[in-house]
Amino acid sequence: MNWNIKTFNELTTTELYHLLHLRSEIFVVEQRCVYQDIDYADQQAYHLMGTDEAGNLLAYTRIFAPGIKYAEASIGRVITSPKARGKGVGRELMECSIAQLERLFGKVPIKISAQQYLQRFYVSLGFQPVSDMYLEDGIPHIDMIK
Repeated sequence: MNWNIKTFNELTTTELYHLLHLRSEIFVVEQRCVYQDIDYADQQAYHLMGTDEAGNLLAYTRIFAPGIKYAEASIGRVITSPKARGKGVGRELMECSIAQLERLFGKVPIKISAQQYLQRFYVSLGFQPVSDMYLEDGIPHIDMIK
C-alpha cells in the first residue's frame, strides 16, 4: 500500500474525484445512508489516501487539527474499499492516520465518531468510548477518544 497525505488545495482533481467516489460508494450506496457527504470540512482537512501499485484508491481518511471538528484532533470518513477488505488494510489505515496526525500536531488527544459495530476494533487501537450510543444518519455511533 502506498500512503499519501495532502491538504485540500494539494489534491489533484483526479484524486478529489476518486476519494469522493469511494466515499459515495461506501457511505451512500453500500451503507444506504443518504446524507450530505460534501460538508465544506474537506477544505480544512488533511486527506490520507492509500493506493495500490496501479494507483487505485483502496483506503482513505480525513484528519483534522484540534479545534476544527472537536476540541481534540480527529480522524473521520474512515473507508476501506471492498477490494481491500480482509487484508489488514483497515488497521494499517488507522495506524497510518494516527501516525500522520501525531506528525502534524504532536501527541494530542484524538476524538472519533465511530460506527458502534467497530467499537472493539477502535479499542484495539487505543481508543476508549466517551459517549452513549447515538444515531448519526440512522447508523448507531459512539464517540471515542485516544
